Amino acid sequence: MFNIVLVNPQIPQNTGAIGRLCINANLNLHIIKPTVFSLEEKAVRRAGLDYWKKLDPIIWDSLDEFLKFHEDKFNKFYFATTKAKKKYFDVKFEDGDFILFGAESTGLPMWLMERNWQNAITIPMGKNGRSLNLAMSVGIIAYEAIRQNFSEISL
Repeated sequence: MFNIVLVNPQIPQNTGAIGRLCINANLNLHIIKPTVFSLEEKAVRRAGLDYWKKLDPIIWDSLDEFLKFHEDKFNKFYFATTKAKKKYFDVKFEDGDFILFGAESTGLPMWLMERNWQNAITIPMGKNGRSLNLAMSVGIIAYEAIRQNFSEISL
């Protein structure tokens, strides 16, 4: 099972949609605080529909807490960012990998990605684009990981 990690998400509708995706795609969802909204907020539940009550997200009080708990798995971390050159489809994802996504307005902290820059990945975009919606980005990369491992992962 893959792990989707949202670091300081800011838009409740994105988090709700990602939760819904995680239920349907059999993915673990980690949410790292602070968030600028409550996970009980109506917008999160509305975007997640009736799936949100089936979701059991793993909530972390801080990025430091999350990193300390998973320090032995750091080589399995992939960082989704517009700053990387490596395309997400050039990575061989494996069961148990963590795919980290940053806040909608700021992305992931550079100091974090620099700890394992070879695992920084991007979604290619046209020259007029700057970034994609967070929920869309999670869906694109998550389903590529699933596609690569479909025989090993039961949906």
